[in-house]
Amino acid sequence: MRENFNDLLWFLVVAEERSFTKAAAKIGITQSTLSHTIKRLETRMGLRLLARTTRSVSTTQAGERLRQSLAPRVAEIETDIAALTAYRDTPSGTVRLTLSDHALDWLVWPKLQRVLVGYPDLKVEFSRDNGFRNIVEDGFDAGVRLGETVEKDMVAVRIGPDWRWVAVGAPAYFAARGVPQAPQDLVHHNCICLRLTTAGGLYAWEFQRDGRDIRMRVDGQLTFNSTLPMVQAAIAGYGIAYVPEDIVAVHVAAGRLRIVLAEWSPPFTGYYLYYPSRRQNAPAFKVLVDALRHGAAHADAG
Repeated sequence: MRENFNDLLWFLVVAEERSFTKAAAKIGITQSTLSHTIKRLETRMGLRLLARTTRSVSTTQAGERLRQSLAPRVAEIETDIAALTAYRDTPSGTVRLTLSDHALDWLVWPKLQRVLVGYPDLKVEFSRDNGFRNIVEDGFDAGVRLGETVEKDMVAVRIGPDWRWVAVGAPAYFAARGVPQAPQDLVHHNCICLRLTTAGGLYAWEFQRDGRDIRMRVDGQLTFNSTLPMVQAAIAGYGIAYVPEDIVAVHVAAGRLRIVLAEWSPPFTGYYLYYPSRRQNAPAFKVLVDALRHGAAHADAG
C-alpha cells in the first residue's frame, strides 16, 4: 500500500517548526486536523515519531531519521518543479536562504531589493542565523557563509568583498578601563559576547598578526546572538565588541566608537553564496545568483 504523501509532508513541517501551532498555520489547516494526521501516521507506521510536551515538540530517534531522509528528497522535488517555470515567461517560485544578520543587512538585501521589483512572482525567504546550518537537511536552497568555511561539495559564488572584524569600544570606556595593547589584555576587560545560534557556544574572537593566530575566549556582562545590538551596547559604554568593521564605520568616523587592536585584525575572504549543484538550473534561483554575484552590474529588471 502506498504511503499518504501529505501525511509525510505535514510531519516534515511539524518536525522543522517544532510546533503544531506554527506548522498548522504554515500549512493552512487546523491544529486538531494536523495532530490527528500525525497520530494516524504514527499508528500506520507503528512508530512514535514526535515527542510532545506542553511547550515544545521534538523528533524521536525514529522521527529524526525519517526527517533526515525526507527533507533532501522533498527539496529535490521542489527544485525540479521550480525548474519547470522555465516554460513560463517570468521566473517564479520561492528561494529559501540562511544567512547572518550582517550578510543580510549589509550585502544581500541591498543587492536584492534593486532586482526583486522586476520579478513579482519570485519570493525569497530569509532565515537570519549566525550559526552554521546544513542547508540540504534543513530545507534551504542556499546559504551565505565566509569563503573559508564553505563545504567542498557545494557550488560557491563570491558575492562580496573581503572585510574584517574589529574590536571597538566607546572613548569613555577606554578612558576608564585603559586600552588593550594585545588580544591577551582582553581578559581584563568587559567584553560584549556573541552567541552562535546553532552551535550554542560563544564566538571566540579571532586575531592574527605576523603569521600568529590567537583565539580569545572573552567574558563580559552582556551576550547577544546578533551583532547589531552589540554595537549599540558598545556605544553606550558597556564594553568592547568584536564586530564587522563596515557596521561601525560611521560610528568610528563620528567619534562614538574607537577601534583597538587594529593591527591584529587583517582582512579575510568575504561572503560566498553556496548551494548544491542541482539548484543552479532553476530560473528563480538563477535570478538570485546573478543579482548577488560580486562585481556584477546591477539594474532593475524588466
